[in-house]
Amino acid sequence: MQVKESALSACASAGSVRELEDVRVRFLGKKGELTLILRGMGQLSPEERPAIGKLVNEVRGQVEAALAARTESLAQAETEARLKAETLDLSLPGRRPGRGTKHPLNIIFEDLQRIFVGMGFQVVEGPEIETDYYNFEALNVPPDHPARDMQDTFYITEEFLLRSQTSPVQIRVMERQEPPVRIIAPGKVYRRDADATHSPMFHQVEGLVVDKGITFGDLKGTLMELARSLYGDREVRFRPSFFPFTEPSAEMDISCIVCEGAGCRVCKGTGWLEVLGSGMVHPRVLEMAGYDPNQVTGFAFGIGLERLAMTRYGIEDIRLLFENDLRFLRQF
Repeated sequence: MQVKESALSACASAGSVRELEDVRVRFLGKKGELTLILRGMGQLSPEERPAIGKLVNEVRGQVEAALAARTESLAQAETEARLKAETLDLSLPGRRPGRGTKHPLNIIFEDLQRIFVGMGFQVVEGPEIETDYYNFEALNVPPDHPARDMQDTFYITEEFLLRSQTSPVQIRVMERQEPPVRIIAPGKVYRRDADATHSPMFHQVEGLVVDKGITFGDLKGTLMELARSLYGDREVRFRPSFFPFTEPSAEMDISCIVCEGAGCRVCKGTGWLEVLGSGMVHPRVLEMAGYDPNQVTGFAFGIGLERLAMTRYGIEDIRLLFENDLRFLRQF
């Protein structure tokens, strides 16, 4: 049968797996030569069909076997050729993998943890999905309090939200622990705010000290030691502020690290950079946590890690801390 001889000859002369696939399509494809013969069986007489059909099927089987054998042979030859071309010189020195670096936020947090643990604080964590009670009401911020307008919060339901501060951890600790309390609460917090100096997700470390006889002087001494450890001998100032969960409240500033107090774009011409908020724990907060404000007092403070990183390293855009640009991160 001439088609058989042509097919077997084409299989033998194919020089690659790709060429062999062309041979298969030519003879066995939907419009292949053997396929067309089978489709023309209807034009034969009933006596001729069995013999011709048997012959065509035998030829088809021989061609398929030849294709399979030749495919295996060519594939093995191509693999050997590729391996020979890709031979590795094992005597060459290896490529040193790139080294990572600590993220500036991790550096700041490790420094804070070292400082506060050295002063006797414990590190406590809490849930990022909080109840409205712990995030607001237990911190002296009832539903109609204007202070809620200061924080644009991500609500999940009317009761649950993404915490806007780590202060709820302080309430949870006071509920289950009698004074004295001396803790810091680090973690992610969330607010609807995004620009060069704000991010909808950022990191805070909030601190709480509650015991008999705690005064504002203790607060100032603790925070000035923190400023000295982080910024060295730099001028520090406290100015009055307002937070519903502390009374009195104060902001702590440091002299601008860019202009050294002369006034620049970074400090908006004031010569000062805001670092953190603080104050004496409001008596109402102590009461709601189950403490007697006539027996104990305390102070609290909240530090934004991004703000510390920006003031410490002179970073002007908070988005740099989240873009994971190695050119930026390698500077630390």
